[in-house]
Amino acid sequence: MGKPTIRFEGYTDDWEQRKVSEIAIEKLSNGIMNNQSDDETGVKHINVINMYDTDKIHPEKLTFSNYDEEAVKKCNVEFGDIFLTRSSLKPEGIAEANVLLDSGRFVYDDHLIRLKVNKEKYDPFFVKLNLSGNAFKRQFIVRAKTTAFTTIGQEDISECLGFFPKKEEQQQIGEYFMTLDHLITLHQHKQNNLKNILKYIEITLIITKEAAKMPELEKIIEEKLIDQLIYGDSQWTYRKDLKTEEDLWKNFKYILEQNNKDRLNGESLSESEFEQVKNQLQFSSFYKAGEWLVGENGKVQVHVQRDTERLHLVVMNHEHIAGGSSVYEVINQYSALKNEEDDTLPARDRRFDVTLMINGLPMIHIELKSRQHSYMDGFHQIKKYIGEGKFTGIFSAVQMFVVSNGEDTKYFAAANDTELNPKFMSGWVDRNNNAVTNYLDFAKSVLRIPEAHEMIARYTVLDEDAKRLILLRPYQIHAIESIREASKTGKSGYVWHTTGSGKTLTSYKATRNLLMDIPAIDKAIFLIDRKDLDTQTTMAFQAYANNDLVDVDETDNVNDLKKKLKSDDRQVIVTTIQKMQILISKRLQEGTSEYSKIKNLKIAFVVDECHRAVTPKTKRELERFFGRSLWYGFTGTPRFGENPYPQLGDLPRTTEELYGKRLHKYTIQNAIHDNAVLGFQVEHNGPKNMEDETNVNVYDNETHMLKVLDIILNKSYHKLGFQNGKGQTYEGILTTSSIQMAQKYYDLLTRVKKGETSLEIDEKIKQVLPDFPKFAITYSVTENEEGSHVNQQKMQQSLDNYNQMFGTKYDFSQIQGYNSNLNKRLARKDTKFKSRNEQLDLVIVVDRLLTGFDAPCLSTIFIDRQPMGPHDLIQAFSRTNRIFDKNKTYGQIVTFQAPKLFKESVDNAVKLYSAGSTEGAILAEWDKVEPAFKKSLTALRVSAETPDDVAHMSLNEKRVFAKMFQTFDRLFAQIKSFTKYNDSMLEEYGITEEEYEKYVGRYQNVMEEIKLADGEEKGEPPVGPEEIEVDPDYELMAYSNTKIDYEYIINLIQNIVTPNEDEEEISSEERQKQIEEVKQYIEEMRKDNAKVADIMSNLVYEIELDERKYRGQSILNIVENMKHDCIDKVVSDFCRTWYASKEDVMYAALHYRNGEIPNESVIKSTIDYTMYKEVQEKAVPKFKYYAQCMKELKKVLDEEIKPLIDIA
Repeated sequence: MGKPTIRFEGYTDDWEQRKVSEIAIEKLSNGIMNNQSDDETGVKHINVINMYDTDKIHPEKLTFSNYDEEAVKKCNVEFGDIFLTRSSLKPEGIAEANVLLDSGRFVYDDHLIRLKVNKEKYDPFFVKLNLSGNAFKRQFIVRAKTTAFTTIGQEDISECLGFFPKKEEQQQIGEYFMTLDHLITLHQHKQNNLKNILKYIEITLIITKEAAKMPELEKIIEEKLIDQLIYGDSQWTYRKDLKTEEDLWKNFKYILEQNNKDRLNGESLSESEFEQVKNQLQFSSFYKAGEWLVGENGKVQVHVQRDTERLHLVVMNHEHIAGGSSVYEVINQYSALKNEEDDTLPARDRRFDVTLMINGLPMIHIELKSRQHSYMDGFHQIKKYIGEGKFTGIFSAVQMFVVSNGEDTKYFAAANDTELNPKFMSGWVDRNNNAVTNYLDFAKSVLRIPEAHEMIARYTVLDEDAKRLILLRPYQIHAIESIREASKTGKSGYVWHTTGSGKTLTSYKATRNLLMDIPAIDKAIFLIDRKDLDTQTTMAFQAYANNDLVDVDETDNVNDLKKKLKSDDRQVIVTTIQKMQILISKRLQEGTSEYSKIKNLKIAFVVDECHRAVTPKTKRELERFFGRSLWYGFTGTPRFGENPYPQLGDLPRTTEELYGKRLHKYTIQNAIHDNAVLGFQVEHNGPKNMEDETNVNVYDNETHMLKVLDIILNKSYHKLGFQNGKGQTYEGILTTSSIQMAQKYYDLLTRVKKGETSLEIDEKIKQVLPDFPKFAITYSVTENEEGSHVNQQKMQQSLDNYNQMFGTKYDFSQIQGYNSNLNKRLARKDTKFKSRNEQLDLVIVVDRLLTGFDAPCLSTIFIDRQPMGPHDLIQAFSRTNRIFDKNKTYGQIVTFQAPKLFKESVDNAVKLYSAGSTEGAILAEWDKVEPAFKKSLTALRVSAETPDDVAHMSLNEKRVFAKMFQTFDRLFAQIKSFTKYNDSMLEEYGITEEEYEKYVGRYQNVMEEIKLADGEEKGEPPVGPEEIEVDPDYELMAYSNTKIDYEYIINLIQNIVTPNEDEEEISSEERQKQIEEVKQYIEEMRKDNAKVADIMSNLVYEIELDERKYRGQSILNIVENMKHDCIDKVVSDFCRTWYASKEDVMYAALHYRNGEIPNESVIKSTIDYTMYKEVQEKAVPKFKYYAQCMKELKKVLDEEIKPLIDIA
């Protein structure tokens, strides 16, 4: 609340803060398309241009409309309605507002958003004035989305906050300005009056604006969150008395004893017995804690040996969600003390913000920041705490993290510090995919009971292959819930979730939960097509299920399927459609008991890739046999009327006709908006100006094929992630029209690599990967069978090459095993496949891997074939757009045939499977991006003609520079990823890589200054409303340095000291081989950064001497501490020599860039010449002292400090 400083007499009440949605009587809505009439129809159309009248909408200025009375009734425009523009060429022009203060017959434009104000409490004219003020305008700009132009949605406007007095004061303010406006008749005077109005609003709201601008202190946010959690019917209890680890263990012991009185025979646990319990709760990883939390039949237990008896004590019972033995507690400001025993960890105490505990165990941890900070600060804080070893002991069981700055709230699964990736954070959305960002709204949706317990018990998945926890995203949870609701009423249906958004995981949980939740269901069967046998789906199911409460059985043969169906076990069965068909048509005899038992089973069938996996004919046959069955399909590309199944009698032709009502939808646009998948960058590189683009003879020759390979090998540097460094490059798929063409490419690529063709691989590529390209070829089981006579010999040769490359032993009879190994190698989930020695760069395929395959490090699909159908296109494209690392910003598609036909096919497919447009899903092509890049370079030069100009700018000028540089950097990264780009073009554009890197240094300095000025480190509010908004979380996209190799080496060392506990112990020879690989990388790094290479060499030497020394610890944290110790020593030595302030020199060390000491004048004013002269035998004269000191400091910073800081 706030009180304005200037008010009409008699008003003293506070102005109340309200969301726009709270002052409306109905949801905000868009209008209808303009249908202008030259005749006086009596119906008038409110248009965008009418928003720019200064006082109100003037009916006499409105155009007439052809719409009839039905449209007038539908629009329901009334006196006092407010309209806002929903698009603008510039951000500052968004959400221009005006008010209708007349009655009549009106419709309004679809480019407007209508706000129907609650006129009992709010004066429409005052609301219009308020919406036009800066306080709202800034919020509109922040919430708007900018691409080619700026847009804002109804939900975005609804969430904006403003301050409002009682209605009487609103009316008096409104009447004052309305009267004033009526006195001014000239157009120029009206413009001046508008400025006066806005100025008055700013003056009268000066306190309220400051209140809106002033961030809520973290303490207040924390208190409000706790209040929300314990409010009303919530079952959370606030325990302000629990602040230390000792407190938590005592509390846990009490709850454990209360829930196990019978098992303990009423006796408390002795000290030694409780030590047994505590030892079982010291988890080596969050994943290990997750395994334990699955429990046995839903019961999570610890075991205690009491004399001769072994006691099984229940810690948590997942059947008691929101009841029974479950105890839900909230704590805050827990003291995570420094580890006194381990001197390799930093000796600092930490305070945790808010933690949610179930039965005394911390399960969900929340870090909060004030509104002026980014939620990313919370993420980095958690990562730091994990590295410091704070999440150990009783906190080692945490499964979920939440970070929020009040306005933006995200959640993510617990993982080790080196595995935490901000790209895997998820926001919450409601069932209609509307974002829920406010921390209190998030708490209502996700953190209340039972939802919070369900996140841990029902919506956490353990991926055994990757040894990591996965928390389902909101759309996955909504889909599972919608299936559960449908199953309760005996309804079937399908889920449309865009490819790449985790459908297999969702379908697994849906299948599993059906069996767990619906007792009437006898079996849950996951159906796949036979040709998908060697895809990841069955492996993924097994990986997810190994630690679950249900068994997932893959049937080996038809008899095995029959046996599993006859058994009374309630299992999830994974089988093929073909086996199921054979069973019901050939292996069951009507009239027998087994026939009756199987036929009468209540089965829930779940079908992945349901647009193609089960044909309408097959489904009808299965439904007729299993008369009590339910069917749930999952697809990213449903069959619609535009792309139906072929006409076959009265069989269904669309997915909805085949499976029933759509239960949940999540389109490409939804997923891209939520950062669940990436957009696509598409290049059509086929021959131009062909009369007949379908003439395949043009492409079936070596000349064309060499052009294709030249682009793949030499012009895909950024597409394949070579800027990331060795071991962290991406993979590509080359898909062709036939097995014969695939084999031709394989043979040609073999010749290219041997140097037997005119095509040579560029040195720039070889410098990063001397062994590039490492490639393979693969077909599905059915493809191999279809062409076995022709292909067997060639396929065996490619298998021999693969075996030689990776030390495997596959022959043609083991094609399924080979394909499985290749899948895992491409997916790189296993630690083993993260090493460059075990990686592939390119796989040649026909149709295999184009559907149902998930490899986040796969970035590009090269398509040398004719355009496919819409569902096949989207399926193929979606192999590339999985979220991976920060440098993978979109999925890359390159086509080599029929460019016009391909572009048309792509546009139609994307429109079909999104919201009817390609916007957001398909990035601009070269012809659009290159001009935009040139403009951004011009804008950068205007803001700072050279990098050196930045140092002399004012703070606001630096903000402009930072914003211009962010735009330039984003477009620079994008243009680099096109195959048309090469480095020689930079000279033509008028910039060099060296100059770009200098700009980078200036930009990094400026961002530090902006953070300081905005109070990021001081807790102060931003300075002034006129400042340019700069994205504080922007990560440079076109810039790469040795930090990439540094992170890769850190991960390799981490894998050596913390091997997977479930894998067989490697031999000493294999371990030494891993160490030698690390040493090799360190020596390569030494060329660029000898300081960090020395630190890493010493660390590896220690590990060679004692392999247990750093086991289970964060190598990243250890190396960072070693670097900090080096910096501290160098700074201390300098300060002892020159008698300078250590605090000031340390600040210079941490903020030194581009040869500038940021606080040189401060250091000069605090260094002590008198003390220096007394101690130094050969002291320089005073007139030389200051200059010499700065010269030496610069040398120390350049030679000793900068190599350590640059790589941080």
